[in-house]
Amino acid sequence: MKITRQNFSTIYTCFPGGKHKVLTMSYDDGKIYDRRLVALFNKYGIRGTFHINGNGLFGDMGPLPRIPFDEIKELYQGHEVSCHTYTNPTIARCPLSQVVQQVIEDRKALEAACGYPVRGMSYPNGSYSKEIMQMLPACGIEYSRIVGDTDDFAFPENYLAWKATCHHSHNLMENAERFAGLHKTQYLYMMYVWGHSYEFGEAEGEWEKMEKFCEYIGGREDIWYATNIEIVDYMHASENLKFSAAGDMAYNPNAIPVWISVDGAAHAIAPGETLRLKEA
Repeated sequence: MKITRQNFSTIYTCFPGGKHKVLTMSYDDGKIYDRRLVALFNKYGIRGTFHINGNGLFGDMGPLPRIPFDEIKELYQGHEVSCHTYTNPTIARCPLSQVVQQVIEDRKALEAACGYPVRGMSYPNGSYSKEIMQMLPACGIEYSRIVGDTDDFAFPENYLAWKATCHHSHNLMENAERFAGLHKTQYLYMMYVWGHSYEFGEAEGEWEKMEKFCEYIGGREDIWYATNIEIVDYMHASENLKFSAAGDMAYNPNAIPVWISVDGAAHAIAPGETLRLKEA
């Protein structure tokens, strides 16, 4: 029996633009310091997700004012509005039926304010359980951030227990410098920063640290700047690409373009397109 040597192309998933790194930011509670933080992100081309309590839209939660209902859509344009439960309880101690209400009512309030389906979440007070994680998809939630720091740039095994690279008070510039220096394009890397804008408060020195970070890490050609849900949507779309048995064609059944590299060359596959890899 004669065996013919096969010539295989090396095919890798890429981020939009053929990039291999993504940065995302994640901030909770929707307090008035988000105005300054959003302006800072916009200045340096950084994009983030803002997890908001629906009850706070009506001025009902605590002494520090929150972003009001009629400001949500304009302020967070270009970013993501995400769930944080309606009243911010420690949900692992709550009946599951109440957790469902907290999530659904928060989504309804936020969707009325921002004008699109809210599909992400961060756990209030970092509180969650296995039962809550199992329930969230039925409530329309596709990911949820937990608290803590990994100090690495890997993707989560479970998007419903998504741990960030670091809080902005924990090794922020050290992690940014390591992230900027990652050049091995055979890997995908993600830097994920979380926190609360009120933690900066009126301390100008803390705002200066955040601006230093944004100036350093923003505007880089090898980084995709994305919201949490954009990353989830894109990774699901990339996993949904269809390849021929011979490995010479790739079909994109998704509603968004997906990028791959073929033997080191980056290619975008448009929605509904079949790309012939040998001709690419």
